[in-house]
Amino acid sequence: MKKRKNKVYRKTSETEIEISLNIDGTGKYDVQTGVEFFDHMLESFARHGFFDLSVKASGDLTVDDHHTVEDVGILLGEVFNSAVGDKKGIKRISHSMVPMDEALAIVAVDVSGRSYCVMKMQFTQLKVGELSTENVEHFLESFASSARININAKVEGENDHHQIEALFKALARALKDALQIEHNQIPSTKGVL
Repeated sequence: MKKRKNKVYRKTSETEIEISLNIDGTGKYDVQTGVEFFDHMLESFARHGFFDLSVKASGDLTVDDHHTVEDVGILLGEVFNSAVGDKKGIKRISHSMVPMDEALAIVAVDVSGRSYCVMKMQFTQLKVGELSTENVEHFLESFASSARININAKVEGENDHHQIEALFKALARALKDALQIEHNQIPSTKGVL
């Protein structure tokens, strides 16, 4: 099987980011974005998806966390899409349901080559740690767009930390399952994804 890994680098006037991803990893991670709760979520994503993930990001955090979170989403999507390759043999569609205390996240994904993101979640705080809760959905939209995948998620609960962490874990588990190699066909009536 072809190795499903890659790395990307981008420097703009707002951020400088380098990401490497091995889809068929063991859950090792080294994440440094300057936004500690976001780091924790990306680490959880790597651990629960068994992805080897390295993220080195510096950004204009004196402004706020928006550019860093958005650009990490864009680049993580790019490296994810390139690492997946032609999608030959993948399961393609999957879902996961993850509880965390009172919170529950349900995530369905389609690694289809078409991006779409539907999020149903409501947070009560403006921030968890230094991560703006409004940027959680923005991160996932940026990731879905660049990864060229469909993400449909619903999260409920009372504690914003628990809701966000359950969401990242559910996304990781759904993606890991969708990327399992089951056969040697392109899983599409079009013959291409």
